[in-house]
Parts: sequence; structure tokens; C-alpha cells
Amino acid sequence: MSEHEPSPADDLERTVRLAVETLRDAPGTDAWESKAGSLDWTCWETAEHLSDDLFAYAVQLGLTTPPLDVSVPFALESRRPGGPRNSVHADREAGVTGLLQVLQTSGALLVAMVRTAPPDARAHHVFGAADPAASAAMGLVETLVHTYDMSQGLGLAWAPPADTCARVLARLFPGAPRDTDPWTTLLWATGRAELPGRPRLTTWRWHNEPVSQPS
Repeated sequence: MSEHEPSPADDLERTVRLAVETLRDAPGTDAWESKAGSLDWTCWETAEHLSDDLFAYAVQLGLTTPPLDVSVPFALESRRPGGPRNSVHADREAGVTGLLQVLQTSGALLVAMVRTAPPDARAHHVFGAADPAASAAMGLVETLVHTYDMSQGLGLAWAPPADTCARVLARLFPGAPRDTDPWTTLLWATGRAELPGRPRLTTWRWHNEPVSQPS
């Protein structure tokens, strides 16, 4: 990262803010029961899932006592068959305003943990142990693509900054092409779009391996 680029935590903070601002424009509470893009979840469930992802990545960075290669065992619950299994659920009585508050504060928690965790901290994840920068990038992927999913179901436009998408690709998807539009490429890398000459992915993963710093 050059001195002119935002830090991973700054990128995440900006992206969560933009996502919440976009989702505030949803047409009404009923729209949140619409299917979120290609997912089997509603837009409400997807917002809770995203909040849960951000929360989970944050608390995982706080684990310092072995064993470190496990997920912090917060209880998980699905509110319906086929729904996401989350630790984080929004109070339905608080409405969409409350749902978006849950999303924003979960993002703020991960931002704070990324900023304060030591560089050698490692968070357990099925795609490999993540350092603080990778944890922020994971939160960015989740926020970028799940806001896309929700925007499809809610009838909203979501076009995140290309520079943020490019940094996420460089950090977590080193094999992705670099000569294509970064946002479209990120959607392709997460199985949500096609690229010219490249088939749509049916399986995918990112790579958390810490980036070596020059000596």
C-alpha cells in the first residue's frame, strides 16, 4: 500500500458507510422480504448475515489464547429452515432503521479491531489465517458483494469505488485478471458475473496469506 492509498480499515469504514447510505433508499419495509439477488435468502436475512460476518471477523481478531485455529464459539441460530445461521440478529421491532444500525455498528467493530490489532495477529478462517489487513479485506468482500445482492432485490443501484475493488482483488484474489473493470471482476471472482472469455465461476475462494513486507 502506498502512502497515498487509504488503509484497509479506512477502505472498510468508507465502504460500510456507502452501503448503509445506499440501503437507506430501499422503497419500504416489505421490499426487505424480497430475495437478495441469486441468494436463497431475503434482503433482511442477507443484511443480518453481512452484519454477522463483520462481527465474526472482528471477534476472531481478538482471540489470543490458544487454541487459535478455531472459530470463537458464539452460538449460531437460523430463524427459518434454509436461512443463514448467525450470532447476530436485528430486532424486527426496530424496523429497517434498526437493521442498518446493526450493520453499521458491526462494521465499526471490525474497523476498530483492524486498527488496534498487532500486525502479527492472526484470525482463524477456513480460507487461511488472516492478518488484520486480510480481515479488513474479507469484510470488504462481504460488504461489496452482499450489498450488490441486496440492491438487486431492493431495486437499488450499487456501484462501489473501483479503487477499493482493485485493492480487494489484489489482496485476496491474486489470480484474478487485472486488465478488466475491477468491480465486474470482483463480481466474477465471487461467482456473480461473467467476464469476456471467462466462464462464470461455480466455486471460488479467496486467499488470506499475509503479504510479505520488503526488508
